Amino acid sequence: MKLVIFGLSVSSSWGNGHAVLWRALIRALASDGHIVVFFEHDVPYYAQHRDLTEIEGGRLVLYDEWEAVRPSAERELADADAGMVTSYCPDGIGATELVLEAPGLHVFYDLDTPVTLARLAAGEPLEAIGPRGLAPFDLVLSYTGGAALRALSEQLGARRVAPLYGSVDPDRYQPVSPAAGPRAALSYLGTYAADRQDAVDALFLEPARQRPALRFVIGGVPYPQDFAWTDNIFFWRHVAQGDHPRFYAAARATLNVTRQAMAASGWCPSGRLFEAAACAAPVFSDWWDGLDEFFVPEREILIVRTAENVLAALDLSDAEIDRIGEAARARVLADHTADRRADELVALLSNAGDVVSNRRPAAPMEA
Repeated sequence: MKLVIFGLSVSSSWGNGHAVLWRALIRALASDGHIVVFFEHDVPYYAQHRDLTEIEGGRLVLYDEWEAVRPSAERELADADAGMVTSYCPDGIGATELVLEAPGLHVFYDLDTPVTLARLAAGEPLEAIGPRGLAPFDLVLSYTGGAALRALSEQLGARRVAPLYGSVDPDRYQPVSPAAGPRAALSYLGTYAADRQDAVDALFLEPARQRPALRFVIGGVPYPQDFAWTDNIFFWRHVAQGDHPRFYAAARATLNVTRQAMAASGWCPSGRLFEAAACAAPVFSDWWDGLDEFFVPEREILIVRTAENVLAALDLSDAEIDRIGEAARARVLADHTADRRADELVALLSNAGDVVSNRRPAAPMEA
């Protein structure tokens, strides 16, 4: 099967979870003999922080101007089994028109469904979705499940919708030995986002303030100068993708905090949740609907709602906390690998006509 994708960025993982997801998924597809061609607009932000120049088992096409690359995209689509446009694709509307003219299956993959729906409700423009909404596509995939699937149908006209959740490549994310030196009690890896800062303050900064003798470590970009650091919080500015296992090993446990729109929607597991679990890092996580479908609370993941919950979890013995990490790793290897998602994607593309349509037709989008 040949799949042509028009997306945000696979070449830079700098503040971009899409890249990590695609790299693992493309490798898994390639290992089964499938071909992936990924078209990416070469923007300065990602170019300055590029950490991948070639796709294993596929082809990366970096371009400066859409009209200049359009003939190449048409040629790739001519013999493709499926053409796919993703959320946040800078040239999504132009790519959509090209994909819809191609002979293969027409697919849209929304990796940010809660954000898409929130922006739609606020009347904000959707760069990757044109005035016809999602109705012209044969298949719409969503990183988010649950009620978001119905919302894509009712609000954006999607005719056939299915979830395709995040995953992890267990060959690249696995347990490693901690580095020499003091080990942190808790880590947090995530880009700075104002809409989850209250949760970060309650679940990470406040425990650090209350336990000044313990070491805490935070990684990500771009944190502001006035961030509420304490003397026992250590900063790892940008944790490169290959350093994630080492980052998780640097602490007894790691914290997962979900962005507001995702938490409100539910059924939206972050890629880093799977990464940490694959590394056997015990995960403390805020709660969102559907989380218990991915991990069993108290056995494979610890749910924390307050600073007191975090402090109680940190008081668990090493044996207790390590058992949670090992159980989470076993769950990931069974259900959430990139190989598993690649199989799901191929099945969805191969049987797109069998994906159950939502019963109530969507109202037409306004021009």
